[in-house]
Amino acid sequence: MEALATNYKTHLDQLKAALQNSELLELYLENESEDLYKQMIDAFEPHILELYTHVADNHPLQLISLEKEILDSGFEGLFLPKILGYSVLRGEIDNNYKYVRPQDHFKNILNAICESANFDYIKMRIGQTVQIGFALSSDIWLTNLMEHLTNKKVKSFLNVQKLDKFRDVAQRKIGYESYQNQFQNQNYLSAEFPKTVTELKLLGSSLINFLKYRTQRRFNNESILPHIDRLISNEAFHSEPEFLEVLMITGMFYNLHDDAIKTISGIFDKLRKNENDFVSEYFQHLLQLYGSDLEITPEADKRMSKIINKKVKDGISDYYNLMDVVHTKGYVHQDTISAVKEYYDKHKGLSIENECLREGIFGYCKSFLNNLDAESYHEYFEINKVFISYINTFYNQKFNQNIKELSLDYINKALSIYTDKRGRDYQDIKKFTVSTFLDLGFKTEKELIEMFKTKRS
Repeated sequence: MEALATNYKTHLDQLKAALQNSELLELYLENESEDLYKQMIDAFEPHILELYTHVADNHPLQLISLEKEILDSGFEGLFLPKILGYSVLRGEIDNNYKYVRPQDHFKNILNAICESANFDYIKMRIGQTVQIGFALSSDIWLTNLMEHLTNKKVKSFLNVQKLDKFRDVAQRKIGYESYQNQFQNQNYLSAEFPKTVTELKLLGSSLINFLKYRTQRRFNNESILPHIDRLISNEAFHSEPEFLEVLMITGMFYNLHDDAIKTISGIFDKLRKNENDFVSEYFQHLLQLYGSDLEITPEADKRMSKIINKKVKDGISDYYNLMDVVHTKGYVHQDTISAVKEYYDKHKGLSIENECLREGIFGYCKSFLNNLDAESYHEYFEINKVFISYINTFYNQKFNQNIKELSLDYINKALSIYTDKRGRDYQDIKKFTVSTFLDLGFKTEKELIEMFKTKRS
């Protein structure tokens, strides 16, 4: 956690002063009506959200400090429901949908709400949040929370939020995921960077999730880089399993300074030399990254290829030498297809190296079709020849299924544009699809007839 920057603190103080000096607050203190409190929400929360979003995008490690400032009673409880939800979702959960660690920040925000003079209006906005937060917390944690409360009205409200249905793990899962979906377009993740091996064990999973999240959108990650530099310079971490994934994510997706790149390369050299199972471990992590929400782009592969020392003769060098061919000549080039086949044939079909290779090639196919507009369907006809080459090379059911789903999505996108069944475009798409999908086993004759059958009104 970082302290809140002076400029952000000044901005926040100005918002608080504007609220305290507003006519709206004066009227509210005279009447204490729900309508006037809602007017204060509408007038001031958008400005707090604007500042919050800016901090989250550019200085995410300052978010906890920012939220602590917002607990000040001078804000009259505004924005507290929002940050209460963020605190619930930040907590790391296990397979039983329970928090791995007690959530003190959630407790502190909830206590601030309970002590607020405006509790009666704030509580109308936090019911579901408290229900999920309580469901994810342990019974001991809840008991300790309740014991410190003296206001009977507050305790009564909180007791009602402990739902019996969430004692069932399946219901907790449904409730958590449903609640999480409400925040999917909001940026609220922060992280602590560990300084000791013990902290790495404790915080590693949350840090990895944070680093992954920051790669998925176009955030400004400059403020995180000094923390990454300090992290990778800590030699005590170098042999820890969690640390390898951190290295791979930062190496692939962050615009690191040259010194940091050299440091990571040196760590890899040491691990490749001293750890007997390191090559296998590396590919296991790489496959996990392919299976996650991360999109391993050509740029990410190129960054990692520059980090990997090719003078070390092992399976990692072999893989990135091949990927250099893919990136240089393009995955559609015949030389690339031949090089992929040669590499693939040297390994067992179900080897971890071949699994990673299939995922990498599929990523190219997916990126191309997802960015191809429906009007360019003739380009799809051409690229399909390349898909077939890789299908014949890999001879892998999962890869075939992925290509099938990708192709079907594109064909359906094209058919949603070209709806005139007598039109040339529709007929071209139909003719190609019927012929190709049948040959590849993507569809049966009966399924293809059904796909293009004119539906009766």
